[in-house]
Amino acid sequence: MLTDSTLPYPALHASHSGIWICGSDGVSRAIGKGEAIGCVAETPHILLNAPLMGQRLGYPDLSGLDLLELFAFIHPAQFVVPTPAGLAKTLGLEPAGQEADIAKLYRLAADHLLAGLQAPHWPEREGAWSSAQAMYRMRWPWAAEVSKRLTKPAEAERWLFSKLEEWEEETPRPAPRAVTMDESATLAQLNSLTGKGSEEREGQKSYASAVAKIFEPRRVKGAPNMLLAEAGTGIGKTLGYLAPASLWSAEAGGAVWISTFTKALQRQLDRETRRIYPDEEIFRKKVVVRKGRENYLCLLNLEDALQGGFAGRAAILAHLVARWAAYSKDGDMVGGDLPGWLTTLFRRNGATALTDRRGECVYAGCPHYRKCFIEKAARASQQADIVIANHALVMVNAARGREQQNAPTRLIFDEGHHLFDAADSMFAARLSGQEAIEIRRWVIGPESKNRGRRRGLAARLADLASYDDEGGRAIESARHAAEALPSDGWLQRLSESEPFGPVEALLGEVRHMVFARDESQSADAGYGLETELTDVEGPMIDAVANAAEAIDALLKPLVRLGQRIEHLIEEGPDWMDAPARARMEGALSSLGWRCDTLSGWLALLSRIGGPADPDFVDWLMIDRFEGREYDIGICRHWLDPTIPVTEVVMKPAHGLMITSATLKGGGDWETARARSGAVHLDQTVQEFEVPSPFNYADQAKVIIVTDVKRGDMAGLAGAYAQLIEASGGGTLGLFTAIRRLRTVYARIADRMAQSGLPIYAQHVDPIDTGTLVDIFRDDPKASLLGTDALRDGVDVPGRSLRLVVMESVPWPRPDILHKARRIAGGGTAYDDRIIRARLAQAFGRIIRRADDHGHFVILSSAFPSRLLTAFPEGTPIERMPLAQALAEIKAAKSKTGQSSLSPDISFGHDAPQRDKTDDKSGGI
Repeated sequence: MLTDSTLPYPALHASHSGIWICGSDGVSRAIGKGEAIGCVAETPHILLNAPLMGQRLGYPDLSGLDLLELFAFIHPAQFVVPTPAGLAKTLGLEPAGQEADIAKLYRLAADHLLAGLQAPHWPEREGAWSSAQAMYRMRWPWAAEVSKRLTKPAEAERWLFSKLEEWEEETPRPAPRAVTMDESATLAQLNSLTGKGSEEREGQKSYASAVAKIFEPRRVKGAPNMLLAEAGTGIGKTLGYLAPASLWSAEAGGAVWISTFTKALQRQLDRETRRIYPDEEIFRKKVVVRKGRENYLCLLNLEDALQGGFAGRAAILAHLVARWAAYSKDGDMVGGDLPGWLTTLFRRNGATALTDRRGECVYAGCPHYRKCFIEKAARASQQADIVIANHALVMVNAARGREQQNAPTRLIFDEGHHLFDAADSMFAARLSGQEAIEIRRWVIGPESKNRGRRRGLAARLADLASYDDEGGRAIESARHAAEALPSDGWLQRLSESEPFGPVEALLGEVRHMVFARDESQSADAGYGLETELTDVEGPMIDAVANAAEAIDALLKPLVRLGQRIEHLIEEGPDWMDAPARARMEGALSSLGWRCDTLSGWLALLSRIGGPADPDFVDWLMIDRFEGREYDIGICRHWLDPTIPVTEVVMKPAHGLMITSATLKGGGDWETARARSGAVHLDQTVQEFEVPSPFNYADQAKVIIVTDVKRGDMAGLAGAYAQLIEASGGGTLGLFTAIRRLRTVYARIADRMAQSGLPIYAQHVDPIDTGTLVDIFRDDPKASLLGTDALRDGVDVPGRSLRLVVMESVPWPRPDILHKARRIAGGGTAYDDRIIRARLAQAFGRIIRRADDHGHFVILSSAFPSRLLTAFPEGTPIERMPLAQALAEIKAAKSKTGQSSLSPDISFGHDAPQRDKTDDKSGGI
């Protein structure tokens, strides 16, 4: 029985099944939307996740005493599942017995959190008083209650930037020794990692032995020891490759880079490597997680925000982020220990402005350079034995020549089935308005009265310009040339056919041509449009020539500026101390990035009007969202993006493995070799395959529902609702179109709530994808609807996921790039390989450990039989009407019960329970 709180504030809880308010008298009552909105508009209410509550009320401006904000203040760098049950579990409170009691629970949770401020051993006390005073002046709703419970420290609290540890330069690591791996030693290391008493798995042993061979000394330059390995779910491939990798690193004195595609796997690897280095101090030296710069908090941006650069709610976010930064492990804002739900609480927030997303870092010119989270990670990786990175970062470092002294020579690409897509994104060229305006801003600097610390080249390199006349002239020439690029308001000008400058004129011609040639019937539907870049003549040719001349006029002074910086670094004038040198080297790297982009644009423009290049696919596009244009441009992609990956990443390596549970994508080894780039190597690569140990014949079943008509949204929604009810929740619904997802969610959300089965939806609920997965994992009765991001990389073992429902066959989108690759890849066979890979990944969500059971349902009567090979051999597959499917799923629920089972981690399982952080995938 819940007792009551002593706080004077009422509490509000809203869901699809009703709205309740608990007053200061401790009495809860159900009310309507109108009354609830009136109450919260007049009096601050305690609530949980204001954006979500506001959406449920139809009142997007809802604000109040949000418990998540209070939790983030009191327990920075800690995670809580942002649901009533998740909050109660974390705080050790009795959960609400029924939904009507949740508002009362919120008042008790607030009491409990505030009481923690006066606890004698509160570990995050330092800095709290100063932050609370600053947030009081900003009218943070919790500030008054927090301040009255905090005692002013006897001595002034240290500012965040004085508390952070500094990194130190270390002697470069020598080249690794050539060693020969002993199979018995590898297996002994594997046994050590899996632990005593664990069941022996022959598949895991043979996998580890196969991986060890990539660490043998390379025989021929440009020909790495390469292994393609498909290891089914449940083999324990994580520890299977960590065993030989850690052994080689210890014996050879070199680093092994393990590259992933999802941040969830990066976190899993971070956990699993603790088995190798159980001592925390040693672990921090031996294992480093690396991501792109845009993932980390920029201390200079944060300082600007704290000193007035942010206002209103964004300023409150900055102070909560500052609290987190003081206790963060590594300053990673995207997938690290910053709760994913925190930034979503601030609708029009400045979270992205707190990272270095524009490449404006001033390196040693920054007063916080020696404490920079990004620089700490980069330097730590130079001495680490295991570097956990991602595909995009590995590729961008190799392509742009970054960190040559620390370039990886032993690489393991986990989630290798994503390597093709990562390369496709990395090595593409895109001349668009949004890309061009960013380069203009980088060169010129601020052109409006907006506050912030954005600065142009002249400001960033003022010392160079004052010392070197030629460098100063190059900066001024670049600034003048950048004025030819699009500026603020360019989209409006194009819609009015009044472009300003040669590049805007080109984009105007692109827009005109796309609309003229569009045959997709999407112009009025609001979807993005595209057309092939062929048969170009007349005004378009003139616009291309003028734009190329303008871009070349910008590229030349930037190249000259880079040469002057290189000269100054070599010359070493008296004023160039170590920080100045580091700043110049940073500027040179940033210049190289922009010069590469501009060179790519010129190469793209030079092809227009001439013969087609068979290695590339070019097209014109208009990007739109819900009918609103947001970008226009010209795109160029490699027909086979593994060609540049092979040249810049694979050939320089000494040892290389690409592995995945679905590496062959439901096809054969020829598919794996083509999608990985192995076909472009001169030598023969090794291939290894070990199937999943799971008994799919008993643990899973594929059901193809035959009586849900295509295009019948009412029937589709009804099928989803009945299936979720039959399973008692625990359902992952996968959609191929956001519009259908939203329609189904809108139709069934209230029904699910009345059934006591919570349902959440990606692209609908104002919650980041990672947190949605956390909520889904935490509640066996919850269900989650989503798109591609949930089809791959989501690990929910146990009873929380027992049913996957796909609304249709995941056909590839027939865009221009896909059509070109389809022709080159064998037509229908190419499509089938993609579909089988997607089905295999979606099916892989069901069985994550030996005691999992579940159903995989496809609501498509026309499901082609040739695609059934996507599912593991022995898996029962049956076509049946919906009523029969419902009966089977209900029977399975009754048979297995609703107990929640703990995961088996004895073998480095591919899907252990996730640590308490957010779960965003992709990116650098």
